[in-house]
Amino acid sequence: MEEAIRYREAYSDILREEIIPATGCTEPISIAYCAAKAHQVLGMQPTAVTVSVSGNILKNVKSVVVPNTNGLKGIRAAVAAGIVCGDPEKGMQVISRVTEEQRAAVAHFMDTVSIDVSCAETDCQLYISITLYARTSYSRVVIANNHSNIVEIMKNGEALLKRPIVAQSEDNLTDKSCLNLHDIFEYADKIDISEIKDLLDMQIDYNMAICEEGLKNDYGANIGKVLLAENANDAKTVARAYAAAGSDARMSGCEMPVAILCGSGNQGITASVPIICYAKHYSADRERMYRAMILSDLLTVYQKAGIGRLSAYCGAVSAGCAAGAGIAYLLGGDETVVAHTLVNAVAMISGTICDGAKPSCAAKIAAAIDTGILGYQMYLHQQQFIHGDGIVAPNADATVRNIGRIASEGMVETDQTIISIMQQDCK
Repeated sequence: MEEAIRYREAYSDILREEIIPATGCTEPISIAYCAAKAHQVLGMQPTAVTVSVSGNILKNVKSVVVPNTNGLKGIRAAVAAGIVCGDPEKGMQVISRVTEEQRAAVAHFMDTVSIDVSCAETDCQLYISITLYARTSYSRVVIANNHSNIVEIMKNGEALLKRPIVAQSEDNLTDKSCLNLHDIFEYADKIDISEIKDLLDMQIDYNMAICEEGLKNDYGANIGKVLLAENANDAKTVARAYAAAGSDARMSGCEMPVAILCGSGNQGITASVPIICYAKHYSADRERMYRAMILSDLLTVYQKAGIGRLSAYCGAVSAGCAAGAGIAYLLGGDETVVAHTLVNAVAMISGTICDGAKPSCAAKIAAAIDTGILGYQMYLHQQQFIHGDGIVAPNADATVRNIGRIASEGMVETDQTIISIMQQDCK
């Protein structure tokens, strides 16, 4: 009983850490947050800025619009936005409230202040170091491993905060070694919903709103509209379309907030929106929908814990496979059904590469959700991948561990090659 209670508390803590509001794609927002904090510490307007980031940050900032900047893209735009109009007390919503004058000031700052950007030599997948200079003063803030994890604050040589930098994506977060499929299922199936209802309601409200915005207006490649043009009445198509539309909107600088998951708005949308769409289509009980969302959220976290925050392995794949398992539960599936759905899905789509945040993320999300649902449909027809079929292990937990190895060990060189290609493209 004590162990079950301990896991319940840990799982609730994990959800509260991982489901948080953010405005914009999380990598440029993390840069803006770092810059805003450095500006707060400096206490005056900088005359020069140096920025050093890991390759994965470079990859995920290059092609997305920074919200509230009148369409500006890239690291320099994120830095300028953080300095000119950022409020570090708002965390990942650091540039959510910006005046028209401040929007114009961001572009002016970029035109008049030197912002030198370089790629850091670091083992951290997520690393941002920003130094601001003004007269004889300077400040530096360093973020490592997860998007708001400040590990160093310096001012004029004095360390206001300094923690060891470790190359671990779960640095300063709840230990996720307790995660396993059986306990995740039990938690989702039995937890008192009132304990985390506020999180789930935020996920529903924020993520559905930006998805609806993405379908209403012109964003990115308009993947959601393309899908609905083919079949607007099919539950699977609607689920894919809504999630893709939300991604297209946020990649294109939509200023509406998203409930992110594992540091990613795309993952937050993908893990939740398909389940919400299915619940509406099948008039599912709201409590059942909540529990299916919890299951999907935690299965996404479980997979990502072995993969890392940023890698060459597309995070939307993890969330899409988890969403398929959540839909299986929503429609009455037990633990066995959920386990086979997850295994079937990851066996089909694992290895989809992440080549940065950009409009094609929406298409990858649609494909991942389709695969997650196909994993469930396979089980309904007594079809499943078994141990020995490629990366499929004797059970779901072992298969998830294999996925972690593929991403964290096997795709390291792939990641470096992608980053090298993107750096060359910047020249």
